[in-house]
Amino acid sequence: MVEMKADAERMAQQHPAFADWAFEDGHLLVGGIPVGQLAQRLGQTPFYAYDREKITARVKALRAALPKAVRLHYAIKANPMPAVVQHLSGLVDGFDIASANELDVALDAGMSDAHISFAGPAKTDAELKRAIAGGIVVELESLSEMDRCAKAGDSLGMTPRVAVRVNPDFKLRGSGMHMGGGPSQFGVDAEMVPEMLSRLAGLGLAFEGFHIFGGSQNLSAEAVAVAEDQIADLAIRLADHALTPVRHLNIGGGFGIPYTPKDKAFDLPLVGARLHETVEKLGRALPGTAVIVELGRYIVGEAGVYVCKVIDRKISRGQVYLVTDGGLHHQLAATGNFGQGIRRNYPVAIASHYGEEPVETVNVVGCLCTPIDLLADKISVPRADVGDLVAIFQSGAYGRTASPSRFLSHPEAKEALV
Repeated sequence: MVEMKADAERMAQQHPAFADWAFEDGHLLVGGIPVGQLAQRLGQTPFYAYDREKITARVKALRAALPKAVRLHYAIKANPMPAVVQHLSGLVDGFDIASANELDVALDAGMSDAHISFAGPAKTDAELKRAIAGGIVVELESLSEMDRCAKAGDSLGMTPRVAVRVNPDFKLRGSGMHMGGGPSQFGVDAEMVPEMLSRLAGLGLAFEGFHIFGGSQNLSAEAVAVAEDQIADLAIRLADHALTPVRHLNIGGGFGIPYTPKDKAFDLPLVGARLHETVEKLGRALPGTAVIVELGRYIVGEAGVYVCKVIDRKISRGQVYLVTDGGLHHQLAATGNFGQGIRRNYPVAIASHYGEEPVETVNVVGCLCTPIDLLADKISVPRADVGDLVAIFQSGAYGRTASPSRFLSHPEAKEALV
């Protein structure tokens, strides 16, 4: 028991992400099951495994920190695996989608259409019709999309429920990816929204409210709290130009998760405390408005691992390479090719020697014919050989479906919720 505790402490020192994962006899456990057994159950490597208890615990922590009046939505784009979405349907208050296929997943999971919203540029006429027929909120990204939405509603003989996605006139400081605050393909510039609202009133659209979001993967709770308050102020100003009350205010999310040892975990209690004040202000200015926090990565990102197998071990000019059957075609973000400015290793461990003392420095690479297929660069690990399993942590979001799975036509990774 003492030895196992020491092994766990050593893993946590290597990377904070390792601290929340259990292991037994040197084998990483996901949902209480050794990853080697999962590989046998799925019949292959590579695969993604998501721990349902970790997802449930994260939602519980959010519920405890956020004001009770806040509605918690899951952004399906982060991980659209049907089993994951089904699990979350009983935990969150709504879903946010970005395509018609995600609409199918959301409705199949049993979420009420009244609690689903559809954001994203370049919605096709067919997608707009499907969304309107489904009774969900269409978050308008432009004036022309508003006109097309009205035309689609007329053709169906239905009144579309719409919200305006606003490109704010401020930036969310510290975001890994900015979604507004300057010229953007996302949303309507804040200064153009009053004109849009005046036109919207005559188009036979049912105005629900606003979606205002600044950026994603932000580890600064202070920056997020400031932005949420700015979003509230902007929504209050814009509401003066609406002919009907604001019933729906999606303030986004952007809560980040730590990927490297230098990253500090997001301070959820701080944001929760500050959001209480913001929600109270909104309640006074916009009574009856449902405030929505939309999260994806923060809910599922830390609950998943990507597992691949060592196919070859080779030494090239003094460096050790563990060549796996995985790669960027399954886990693009881990290779640093998902829009990151600087490539940094995700937390990576030898899952079949988990907790053992590191004895060598290795590069973990995939099976693709490109030098950018680098899963881990010069990491310290226990001795690993052909047949051992490698686990990449923080892989629950933007993994399998955010990667070019058809590149070089290798088999796709499987998924399991355990």
